[in-house]
Amino acid sequence: MTHGPIQADQRELMNAIARSLDDVFNPGETRRIAFVVLTAKFGDYEGGRVNYISNGERADIICMMKETIARFEGRYIDQGGKA
Repeated sequence: MTHGPIQADQRELMNAIARSLDDVFNPGETRRIAFVVLTAKFGDYEGGRVNYISNGERADIICMMKETIARFEGRYIDQGGKA
């Protein structure tokens, strides 16, 4: 997988989508909802390029994505309860 900025052919569209999502999820001054948008060419996921844009801090988004992947893979156990 290559690293770098959003590919030029997707940059304008992804920025517009991010602005639109942020306006819908977070109207006004206070931001409450974080989001991530990932794009890739169909069939080109492994070793291919994935473009990423978010409205959150990188460290927070990484944590959010790791937890989501763990849930998808069945590795996350929600402890719950009042222990």
